[in-house]
Amino acid sequence: MEKFSDNIKKIILAGIGAVAVTAEKSKDLLDEMVEKGELTVEQGKVLNEELKHNIKKTVKEKVNAVKPATAEELSDLLDKMTPEQIAALKEQIMKKEAASEETVSDEETAEEA
Repeated sequence: MEKFSDNIKKIILAGIGAVAVTAEKSKDLLDEMVEKGELTVEQGKVLNEELKHNIKKTVKEKVNAVKPATAEELSDLLDKMTPEQIAALKEQIMKKEAASEETVSDEETAEEA
């Protein structure tokens, strides 16, 4: 009977040992996963900043602000425009003229008063 109780004792101790080892391994694995996750977050931040920089650079290179300096350059630009673009430009010019006429009229009214 003594051997039977010793065997049961050994089985119980082996079970407790297995649980302890499993808990330690689980903790180590979780710590490793957290560490990798933190690295991944840091790498993500670096990549995000890099992408922002690349996008800004690309936009600056690809988007040309059209600023014709001479009448000849303006004429060349108009030659390249489609009829729809020219119509939109005419509309914008009319709006600017109307706004500027209102401003002049407001200033004259203010001077008369």
